[in-house]
Amino acid sequence: MTETDKAKAPAAKAKKEKPPAPEDKPFTAFMEQDFLPSLKTAFIEAGLTDMDLAFVKKPVDLTGFTDSNAYWQVEGQWQKGDRRFNLYWFDESLTGQKGFSATTYGSQPSTLESFMIDERKITLDLIVLYTLQRINSEKWLGRN
Repeated sequence: MTETDKAKAPAAKAKKEKPPAPEDKPFTAFMEQDFLPSLKTAFIEAGLTDMDLAFVKKPVDLTGFTDSNAYWQVEGQWQKGDRRFNLYWFDESLTGQKGFSATTYGSQPSTLESFMIDERKITLDLIVLYTLQRINSEKWLGRN
């Protein structure tokens, strides 16, 4: 092998760079561009075709919750608003504190539950899966 061939060999073996993971995007860009569309698709596949999803920053609307700070939330509702849920992102980060609440028939939610507290690595697929599991635990996707 000549010196020229040796110089070309490492360049030919250079690894292809992987595109950045969706989770590496800024928080709001990830939520709007990746999470909401993926979640909407997952709900449609689960049979909830009238799901409305929104990503908003506002105070938590929960019975007995007195913090007036605005937090990022994913709001979902279907059946003409008769069933609603909220995912709360208290730290404006995928790995930060998250919460969940759900309610029916226009009432105000009264329970704030932790959401995805034990996951070390947060991926788009995991957030969608956990959201569907949580909604299914209310028996809103079908009978268990």
